[in-house]
Amino acid sequence: MVHRIAFWSCFGLAVRFWQVGIEMRPFFNKSSLWAYPLYAAGGASFGYWLQGVDDRQSAMLSERKAYLLEKRKRKAEREAEEAGDAAAAAMQ
Repeated sequence: MVHRIAFWSCFGLAVRFWQVGIEMRPFFNKSSLWAYPLYAAGGASFGYWLQGVDDRQSAMLSERKAYLLEKRKRKAEREAEEAGDAAAAAMQ
């Protein structure tokens, strides 16, 4: 979780550096230093949100996988039971 938030924080800082570079302004102008933490916080909040999305999707996928495996197990048991009944009927 921390690595995703840290990555997006750094991405927010990179966006700010890119913006200032495009404008050809000095990177560390005293009057605009307040924007760097703002961009980092924006990136971090996006990373935190993205981590939540990933956690919810992983939980949903694991539930779905467990459901499908249980369904497959029930089907195999049912087919084995039907095969046993067919074999018993053939022997009579």
